[in-house]
Amino acid sequence: MKLFESIQIGGMLLTSRIAMAPLTRCRAVDQNTPNEIMVDYYRQRAGAGLIIAEGTSPSPNGLGYRNIPGLFNHRQLEGWKPITKAVHEEGGRIFLQIMHTGRVGHTNNLPEGARLLAPSAIAQKGDISTYDLDRQPYPTPEAMTTEEVREAVQEFRICTEMAIQAGFDGVEIHGAHGYLPNQFLLPSRNVRTDAYGGSRENRLRFLRELLEECCSAVGSEKVGLRISSFSYADVDDEEQELIATYTEVVEMLNPMDLAYLHLSHMGDPVPVKFEMWETIRSIYQGKIMLCGDFTKETADQALLEGRADMIAFGRDFIANPDLVTRLKNDWPLAERDNSLWYGDGAEGYSDYPNYG
Repeated sequence: MKLFESIQIGGMLLTSRIAMAPLTRCRAVDQNTPNEIMVDYYRQRAGAGLIIAEGTSPSPNGLGYRNIPGLFNHRQLEGWKPITKAVHEEGGRIFLQIMHTGRVGHTNNLPEGARLLAPSAIAQKGDISTYDLDRQPYPTPEAMTTEEVREAVQEFRICTEMAIQAGFDGVEIHGAHGYLPNQFLLPSRNVRTDAYGGSRENRLRFLRELLEECCSAVGSEKVGLRISSFSYADVDDEEQELIATYTEVVEMLNPMDLAYLHLSHMGDPVPVKFEMWETIRSIYQGKIMLCGDFTKETADQALLEGRADMIAFGRDFIANPDLVTRLKNDWPLAERDNSLWYGDGAEGYSDYPNYG
């Protein structure tokens, strides 16, 4: 099967076309610092062709969820080193997903001195779990000044440099699912009147600048990007505007020669979403990774039909640390138990056995 063939991504030869998608698991319980159970968790899953480690904030301002990891200080840098070392000792490859939550967070989840910042003072719909207040409605964020936007660009660059220092093979910028780069892209979240808002060109500026900075810092072959056209967070934007915006994003990416472009499907499988994937595939000149409810059979079909170069599996990796081996041998997959996905310890995290 093509799914199990090797593939060159950037400067790496991967053992298969199966990626482990980034999965928020909320185990960085000590001031957002990676810890020993995270070492075990990633070591166990090193059989993936590429691990994309969970969304990690480049700034105290981006820690909008409880117990997600950061990478913006020395302690966090040292916490990530045993994780990358463990994956490499098992023959695996690992990228870090850099995720700034922007408005998708709560002030109760932020460390002292941090602020809930976004392109504009527009609150996310719904509610969120907090450290001390149970579930709360998303608060209205502060609109970033132009200088704060530029500072955020540099935070992404510094985090990228620190990721390489920590032993990661590269980074993936999380530009999907309503997080900070995504918030700049769409008119429903960005009503700025400076160089980062208004026209489509201006709304793409934040993403373009941070990608340029990250690529300049470590090389474009070590930088990937995740986007999600027509995700659950895009419901307030017109379909034609979404199509035009994401088309321009992909055209912008072509000269950058990134490691890959990661297209993530989240929410109901509406036809226009997959039509957009086909449009992106016809425009984008680099490697494409798809993610979203694939089985072994549908993943291989997507590869054979040329719709993707890699397939990312997410939730199946939670209860199946040996997922690649199970898929190769047609062994049954362990059932998902989402009641334990977001606990504080090893239970439901690093205590799943290999098959047999």
